[in-house]
Amino acid sequence: MHTVETLEALQTLQYESEALLVLYGGSECNVCDVVKPQIITQVEEKYPKMRMVYVDCHKTTDICSQNGIFSLPVVQVYFTGQKFIEEVRSFSVGKLMNDIQRPYLMCFDEV
Repeated sequence: MHTVETLEALQTLQYESEALLVLYGGSECNVCDVVKPQIITQVEEKYPKMRMVYVDCHKTTDICSQNGIFSLPVVQVYFTGQKFIEEVRSFSVGKLMNDIQRPYLMCFDEV
């Protein structure tokens, strides 16, 4: 999972990636520390063509405030530049993976 440190880099990835998962977290967020490896493992296994990026909201507050992120963790999933999924604070990683499946299959016609 690549770390994004500028708003411009994030916007470029959002619009140019066919499938992108953005995890907004924080270096001091214990929930983020638990969820991040679970998301990485499951996305790499189930959705290998999806790009993943991480935004540390404690270090890059401007990116988070520009995107309306005020609580952590937040996961946003984009397909062809459009936001399809947003999960905030307490969410199920399993449900997130199920929610990704349909638009992923529409983009890539495979699992």
